[in-house]
Amino acid sequence: MSWKDKEDLEEKYKKKKKSTVGNLECRVIAGLFIGIFLCLIVYIVNFQKNEAQDFINSPYNTRQDTFADRVIRGDIKTKDNEVIARTVVDDNGQEHRQYPLKNIYSHVVGFDTNGKSGIESEANFLLLSSHELFLKQMRNQVLGKKNMGDTVVTTLLSTLQNTAYNALGYNRGAIIALDPRTGKVLAMVSKPDFDPNTIADNYSSLIADQDNSSLLNRATNGAYPPGSVFKIVTALAYYEKHHTFDGFNFHCDGSFTQEGYTIHCYNNHAHGDEDLPSAFANSCNCAFSVLGLDVGANALNRTARQLLFNARLPLQKYRQSDFQLSDSDPKSLVMQTAIGQGKTLVSPAHMAMIASAIANGGVLMKPYDIDHVENSSNDVIKTTKPESYGRLMTENQANLLRGLMDKVVTEGTARSLNGRGYTVAGKTGSAEFDDKGNSHSWFVGFAGKDNGVPQIAVAIIVENGGSGSESAVPIAAQLFDSYFYDQQQQ
Repeated sequence: MSWKDKEDLEEKYKKKKKSTVGNLECRVIAGLFIGIFLCLIVYIVNFQKNEAQDFINSPYNTRQDTFADRVIRGDIKTKDNEVIARTVVDDNGQEHRQYPLKNIYSHVVGFDTNGKSGIESEANFLLLSSHELFLKQMRNQVLGKKNMGDTVVTTLLSTLQNTAYNALGYNRGAIIALDPRTGKVLAMVSKPDFDPNTIADNYSSLIADQDNSSLLNRATNGAYPPGSVFKIVTALAYYEKHHTFDGFNFHCDGSFTQEGYTIHCYNNHAHGDEDLPSAFANSCNCAFSVLGLDVGANALNRTARQLLFNARLPLQKYRQSDFQLSDSDPKSLVMQTAIGQGKTLVSPAHMAMIASAIANGGVLMKPYDIDHVENSSNDVIKTTKPESYGRLMTENQANLLRGLMDKVVTEGTARSLNGRGYTVAGKTGSAEFDDKGNSHSWFVGFAGKDNGVPQIAVAIIVENGGSGSESAVPIAAQLFDSYFYDQQQQ
């Protein structure tokens, strides 16, 4: 081969190599663009599926205004078809949001003026969407009319909601009722309350009134010492350490002192000889302060976290509960914490979730308050399916705690709930909130009928209501009576 042929071959090889490198670079760049494009598609699909509604519901998103330009805001109804929010259009075409039942649903339904709250905020996208028949939408567009927004049907039961509202009366406090099998919110009341029909006129004064905090939904965002209802947590922590409730014995004289700090039972009542179930039924502070010392700060902390203290609760609008206790804290704080005092703060909604998990064999169902969405022709557009949040305890542990709560009703501080035609299990609480010994009244529990499967779980707090048996238990009786009577009529 001549030198010229070799040079030609080398030149061809260099050109081929250069071409191959160039093609590889093009393929890499093309691959990168394809990858970016695919990621963008995945993001858009995920956004539409999981985040679009939250984005549109945001009060900072001005796109809401364009929805309202084309759609009349839809109705909100109870599960049993009572209208609790609607838009009325006057002769001048002006839209007015009305709440026919005024204060009764003020916190759970919320308002649509001066911002949004409650279901009005949660379901904003749904209420401003319209699934009217296609031909009707086309006709409205030609005539320059708005389409009717979809109707949001809640999980709330009107009779139970009315009962809860009236039972709380003029007291400050909160009530929440859940279906432990599904997570449906059956009723929710918070007081002091407000009339959402006049929110525009009274908003400034409501915001400024720090003494009443009427706009605060105490059911989901209240922060209260749990008092003796926290003994559910302490009892579970004790079982997780010893794997049994057997073997604990204590003689209660009405007070217990350790390292110079004294715990008193309610009204210094001496309960005498007790095992753990009787101490739970009698809500014996002295016995449970001893249990707390036995379990220790770290174990109490671990069980509290297991039951979602210091954790984000299933719904964003629910306030996170606070639990603060460490191994370096003095025994006095351990004793206080074990009986629900100390630095612990909890919302009624959180306690209702714990009760629901116990009632449901240890599994917590995610709470939800929207049952389904209908268009103006009553066709179902979307339905909420019950969803498990997760297991908070084993089924055996749930059954053991249920046994303790049964004894509270059959032999303990909630005996007035026994023998009413349905089965109740629960825990009373008296949560001190000042140095004078004044206390909030608590009850958490659940009830079932016939086969005994719990159908309703409740958490009730009456601010400055005294002991749980004084104020909260009578309210629980009214709720359970109303619920099961209503079920019987259906």
